[in-house]
Amino acid sequence: MSVSRSSGWGSTGTSDLRASRVHFLQPIGSDPPLSPLAQARRIAALAGEKLAKDVVVLDLRPVGAYTDFFIICTGQNPRQTKAIFDAVYAGMKREDGLVPRSSDGVRESTWVVADYLDSVLHVFTPEARAFYRLEELWGDVPVIELEAEAAAS
Repeated sequence: MSVSRSSGWGSTGTSDLRASRVHFLQPIGSDPPLSPLAQARRIAALAGEKLAKDVVVLDLRPVGAYTDFFIICTGQNPRQTKAIFDAVYAGMKREDGLVPRSSDGVRESTWVVADYLDSVLHVFTPEARAFYRLEELWGDVPVIELEAEAAAS
């Protein structure tokens, strides 16, 4: 199979590091890579399909963070938390050929984090989410609306 080298979406001027971190091989004739927002929405949808609760997408672009989006959700217990992570991992790999650059917390499954570079998935148990309160920590960033999309589908 022929491949072409792609450097992602280019620099937006806000971070040369962000522009340089995406470098992958893309098969010729395949669909273009997901935009960062589409990637975040896809991850949120996959988590929702596995019955994740309180799915929130935070837009970190205005604060120039190391990533564009946080997807935060809750599983009812460590087993469901791991199942949500597994479903997102499998779905992103199958549908888009993407796997996280790194992940952590899978063994304990009280807080699983998966770094997809442009998006970072955080899957918590209810107790861990209440303790770490990422939405409060990043309370000054916009929240991407997901409810309207779910109702429309």
